[in-house]
Amino acid sequence: MRIDIYRRAEHAGHFSYLAVPEGRLLPEEVVNTDWEPTDRSVDLADNATHLADFAIDNPFGQINAKGYAITSVKALPSKPPRPS
Repeated sequence: MRIDIYRRAEHAGHFSYLAVPEGRLLPEEVVNTDWEPTDRSVDLADNATHLADFAIDNPFGQINAKGYAITSVKALPSKPPRPS
């Protein structure tokens, strides 16, 4: 399967990512946020259980359930880094 990747800025310079099947529009429930396209036509291996570059777990399960896969909030740091 090929997917398109979008990202949005979170706190402290981190990003969350959204993966949708190639060529599909963003689902209505996420269209109101500031997603920007980052990668097009990314190959998603048939046995992929995690997209490490985008911190997305269970991409096929998420896409089958809701039409997209998204970075887990658990993958984002809870606190911004301390200034050095």
